[in-house]
Amino acid sequence: MGCYDCCMRCLGGVPYCSLVATLLCFSGIALFCGCGHQALTETERLIETYFARNLQDYITLAYIIQYFQYVIYGLASFFFLYCIMLLAEGFYTTSAAKQTFGEFRSTMCGRCLSSSFIVMTYALAVLWLLVFAFSALPVYFFYNMDATCHTIDVLTETPASINQLCVDARQYGLLPWNAVPGKACGMTLSSVCKTREYRMTYDLYIAAFAGAGITLLALLTYTVSTTYNFAVLRYLGRKGIGARC
Repeated sequence: MGCYDCCMRCLGGVPYCSLVATLLCFSGIALFCGCGHQALTETERLIETYFARNLQDYITLAYIIQYFQYVIYGLASFFFLYCIMLLAEGFYTTSAAKQTFGEFRSTMCGRCLSSSFIVMTYALAVLWLLVFAFSALPVYFFYNMDATCHTIDVLTETPASINQLCVDARQYGLLPWNAVPGKACGMTLSSVCKTREYRMTYDLYIAAFAGAGITLLALLTYTVSTTYNFAVLRYLGRKGIGARC
């Protein structure tokens, strides 16, 4: 066997679908966790500076933000390890499908492991769909705020109308109803929208939302690949080459 044939056999054992899903998952989680963590920090700073004067008004929000940041640390670690395991499982089942290493024997343990990954990945995809929807909420809030600021910039010649345009953080559940001032109106709101902190926070939430979407796509790709790999192992088992571990 020549060098070319050897390389082709090695490349034939690469689980390209799982490899692409792993790269998508790593990039998506990096975007979601990194940008989401920093966006939460900047959100607390914006609320503290422009929407609340008393510490007691946003202390609950500060605790919630800190809690979500710890959750982000756990998510990053979990998905890193889980993607590595799925990639390893992809290499195992691709070798089974293509019989890269000679007389390959599909074990009962391998088939059980593949079915477990299917169930876990499917459940993760459903749960992450909720995370994806949840990550759209801050983008919606900042989009409304940006649209209001744009309207204020258009109506700068009518100050009376400008003062009626406000963004109330209390309506979104970020602050209690007795928080003072709790909202920003008119030119005050317009000045907030022009700050570097606001633009950066908005962009970070958009990036985190995109990262959640990329991660969801990766999980769906994993679901397809693990289901196909399990079907291959079942097929090999029916041919009578199954071995128990």
